[in-house]
Amino acid sequence: MIPAAFDYYRPNDVKGVIALLNEHGDDARVMAGGHSLIPMMKLRMAEVPHLIDLQDVVALKGIAIGGGRITLGALVTQHELIDHDGLAQTAPILRETARQIADPQVRYMGTVGGNVANGDPGNDMPGLMQCLNADFTLVGPDGERTVAARDFYEAAYMTAREDDEILVGVSFDAPKGGQAYEKQKRKIGDYATAAAAVVLTKENGTCTSASIAMTNLSDIPVFSQDASDALIGTSVEDNAIRAAVAAMLKDIDPVEDNRGPVAFKQHAASIILTRAIKSAWDRA
Repeated sequence: MIPAAFDYYRPNDVKGVIALLNEHGDDARVMAGGHSLIPMMKLRMAEVPHLIDLQDVVALKGIAIGGGRITLGALVTQHELIDHDGLAQTAPILRETARQIADPQVRYMGTVGGNVANGDPGNDMPGLMQCLNADFTLVGPDGERTVAARDFYEAAYMTAREDDEILVGVSFDAPKGGQAYEKQKRKIGDYATAAAAVVLTKENGTCTSASIAMTNLSDIPVFSQDASDALIGTSVEDNAIRAAVAAMLKDIDPVEDNRGPVAFKQHAASIILTRAIKSAWDRA
């Protein structure tokens, strides 16, 4: 199908983007890579009278690593996450996750900012960013503010971002210890039936910290504090893993759809989290 008529804008700075959002209000939408918005416009599921393309806003690009902190511009692509040697050394879970998103063609255009800001519960980056305890930087007419990834998601496609704000960057402390992202999907390129991001640290054979987040098992990504706590102070033996899985199952709220009934999704989540925990522990 062909989308409804719209006006197209391509500003070259954040100030210009905010000005356009103020001018056109609810009739305006920003676009990063376009892989979520353009298909919806073609299907007439989204009508956007004023489309603001962010691709020329250089300030939204770039990867910075320093002082134990990693910052990703909103327009950093999934391909850049895979191809960046510094990230491969400091946060290999980014590469592991990005490689499981869609296909190479999508990864060359799909952006970190679009993936996390869209609020799609099937996207991989939101759960990962919750696992990493990332902060999202938003800019609007009243200036800049920061929202924790774990507080950003309110419901499916609903986030803490105001309509006149844009997400400009994502930052987090470089993760320590073992990291793993496991994903079960129906076919290559599909959204997850269940996915798990896990970061664990080990000292003298004991888990000293843990972070667990799940993807596409609720209408928002799920950071499971109880599942994380179940591993701390243990040697991550089978009983501890089972306790973490049981805690995670209490936090998720899957629904039946074309990826399977609730019981299947719970089973898939259990298997995927077990694999992710074991992989992260082996790498710690």
